[in-house]
Amino acid sequence: MDKSREKKFGLTSDQVQKSLNEHGSNRLSEVQGETFFDKLMGNFGDPMIKILCVALGVNLLIFILGATNILPNVDVEWYEPVGIAIAIALATFVSTFSEFRNENAFQKLQEEASKITCKIYRDGVIKEIPIDDIVVGDCVLLQSGDKIPADGQIVDGDIKVDQSVLNGESKEASKVPVPENYSDEGEAMDFLNPYKVFRGSVVCSGNAVMEVTVVGDKSVYGQIAKELQQDDDRESPLKVKLSNLADGISKFGYIGGIAIAVALLFQRIMTGGGFGVYFSSGFANILADVLDAVILAVIIIVMAVPEGLPLMIALVSAMNMGKMLKDNVLVRKINGIETAGSLNILFSDKTGTITKGKLEVVTFVDGNMTEVSKASEVKGKLSEILAVSVHHNTTSIVSREDGQVKVVGGNATEKAVLGFVADLVPDGVSVEKVSSIPFNSTNKYSATQVKGDYNCTLVKGAPEKIISRCKYYFDEEGNKQEFTNGQAIEDKINELAGRAIRVLGLAIADEALGEDSLPEGNWTLIGILGIRDEVRPESVTAIAEVHQAGVQVVMITGDRKDTAVAIAKEANLLTSDTDVVLTSDELQKMSDDEIKKVLPNIRVIARALPTDKSRLVRIAQEMELVVGMTGDGVNDSPALKKADVGFAMGGGTEVAKEASDIVILDDNFNSIDKAILYGRTIFNSIRKFIVFQLTINVAAVLISFVCPLLGINEPLTVIQILWVNLVMDTLAALAFGGEPALKRFMKEKPKKRSESIVSKKMWSSIITGSLWMFILGFFMLTFSPLQKIFVEGLEGVNTFNPADFSSGDKYLELGTAYFAFFIFSAVFNAFNARTDKANLFENIGGNKGFLKVLGIIAVVQIAMTYLGGAVLRCHGLDFVEWLVVLVMAVSIIPVDLIRKAVMKNK
Repeated sequence: MDKSREKKFGLTSDQVQKSLNEHGSNRLSEVQGETFFDKLMGNFGDPMIKILCVALGVNLLIFILGATNILPNVDVEWYEPVGIAIAIALATFVSTFSEFRNENAFQKLQEEASKITCKIYRDGVIKEIPIDDIVVGDCVLLQSGDKIPADGQIVDGDIKVDQSVLNGESKEASKVPVPENYSDEGEAMDFLNPYKVFRGSVVCSGNAVMEVTVVGDKSVYGQIAKELQQDDDRESPLKVKLSNLADGISKFGYIGGIAIAVALLFQRIMTGGGFGVYFSSGFANILADVLDAVILAVIIIVMAVPEGLPLMIALVSAMNMGKMLKDNVLVRKINGIETAGSLNILFSDKTGTITKGKLEVVTFVDGNMTEVSKASEVKGKLSEILAVSVHHNTTSIVSREDGQVKVVGGNATEKAVLGFVADLVPDGVSVEKVSSIPFNSTNKYSATQVKGDYNCTLVKGAPEKIISRCKYYFDEEGNKQEFTNGQAIEDKINELAGRAIRVLGLAIADEALGEDSLPEGNWTLIGILGIRDEVRPESVTAIAEVHQAGVQVVMITGDRKDTAVAIAKEANLLTSDTDVVLTSDELQKMSDDEIKKVLPNIRVIARALPTDKSRLVRIAQEMELVVGMTGDGVNDSPALKKADVGFAMGGGTEVAKEASDIVILDDNFNSIDKAILYGRTIFNSIRKFIVFQLTINVAAVLISFVCPLLGINEPLTVIQILWVNLVMDTLAALAFGGEPALKRFMKEKPKKRSESIVSKKMWSSIITGSLWMFILGFFMLTFSPLQKIFVEGLEGVNTFNPADFSSGDKYLELGTAYFAFFIFSAVFNAFNARTDKANLFENIGGNKGFLKVLGIIAVVQIAMTYLGGAVLRCHGLDFVEWLVVLVMAVSIIPVDLIRKAVMKNK
């Protein structure tokens, strides 16, 4: 770069202000995130919450009509609608707070990542300013490793840039100064233009000055970011399943409610002397009976709805968010966790996810075919020759600070080669650079002429450019020997290529460099270097686990097909003759229907373009698959947003992370494996809770349906069932939410999007448990010997006595006993629900809170029987009464063990 031009660059302070007023700043508009209130209103769209809101509305209306004496015979206590309202508020607030908190944590990470400073020419000097303060007309000094802060054009110097985050092309692009009188009439998004540079690109090598022409949202980077702010209305698999469950429950509740209302009216008509007598009894009596029937219908609906389920999902998701963050998985959207557990297919980037994302020299082979994996293992004088040939023929530099060795500058290959010999520093060797030819993709070599202790030309490049010109090689003592292993070296290169290892040759020519040309004559081979992006060892294990989980993994890479195949084989992605590897060109020649036919067998997409990713996501979703996509670049963002779960890499662009559901902070496929495991753990925890709660609800509906027809008034009140579904189930949600992530979950097949959340085994558990609770409960309420234990004054009575459990009635203790039996049956059934194994304490050590929480539930329930009073319609029980209640309640465990044994044999 011409240093004499430096002071001609840039703007004055007045020009900066003028440009700011005309074109705006370089700040990108923030993604319009939902406010707390917006998220709260969105959560009211939950299917379960909707049903509860209907029940609340009916209950509230009846309460108001009764309280205002419009309908004086209506008896609805104020705390019934209040209880339903609290159930709704708690469920929505917990879910909203959890998601809002994680979103704020994510935004803080984004703000930290966006704190970039740039070197700007202002008022004739170089200043460092924040990226947001750049304006049109600013001149920015660009050096190796810098991220380009805005769109513009090169006015001095030359650089190579990596534009892969924008166009997916890993090939470095050369950028040179714009000619005088240049007229830019091309496309704004022309990445091939040799003069234009774009925000988000990274300088790989060289130094240059760019003049900013476009800032902020108008830049290519900003336009892509803005497009991603559109909403995606595709529902998560869990939401689909819960919607179906809610539909089923609402139908069950509404039909049950209507049926019980009709049945109650019919019972009143029959006991009132038949239709003729009943309808002549007066409008007031008929209206009172109708309202009684409506109130009972509302009770049935409230009992049918698992009020605790939305709250449980919010709690279990929030609890696991914290665990996942410790495992380098940041969940931005709650539904992203459970959806990860339902994945059918995962499109994964190769670089940095399956591989380490860092080029390394993994082998060195000299002319005598001696192979080593570390530079320190190179012997004798050859070690010095190797060090000189690399240290003095590179654009990278070794930096040593505080005892740490770091390679800076240059592209990834240069860094890898210099890093290999960074610790080889020849003592007492004096070498001075004379001239050089930098590496370019056309010549495929770099060369440097040196003088001093070494008077020669150092050559590094593609082996086909070097091997054929070598007549000699250096032995360990640094002596020249005749090179006769040409074919052996070629065979070795082919072997390394088959292992996805790229090869560079190193040689020395005794002659001087020509005018932009390599020296003639015979060269002396130093050796060949094998370079590759190593597959992460943990990725191989993680991919095997994900495969075992029934998730198809497709590696997407910009590499050549043969390189991609070699890496895929090492990662165990290619294991069968039926596995398909396609290039982007081959993919584009295929119709959507053709791709759908081969999609189940596709394992690798090579030379992939960003458009390929979005197309594959769309096609897979059309096949009703749950799709995951990983990415880190701006160009990946549309596919990340379109996928059911978008996994952005922590080291990726801010735009990619904004488009994602989950951020993988350590850029490791192993963390994706963990995200899938956590998703399945959450799904299984939700299923366990559904068994737990639906057993309660079905039993409650059955007892509330049958008893009024037999003259038993409200065996369970609305407040009691809300107490069960809200207070008890909130604690139960904490118990099930702490279930450990078991490796066996990764052996289960992915759940289909349309698959019911309640399986046949779950239904068998729900029906068995609820029927047993209903039968025993009905037996307690109607069998006189049992009634006598709880009700005084029933001596000699051997027949069924219709009971009224209202406060002050002699049957109050019986109603209390039934309520306690109901609660403790649910507590003991929690052990049945948490495992499908006969051993009820299986993996209980992984969920230490389970026993504690159930203990708290038991203590709270015992306390409420003495303290609940008229609100919970309770009365204290004595020791014998408690003993009978607990013995009856615990019987649900052996009953379910018998069911498990029967189901296992089927």
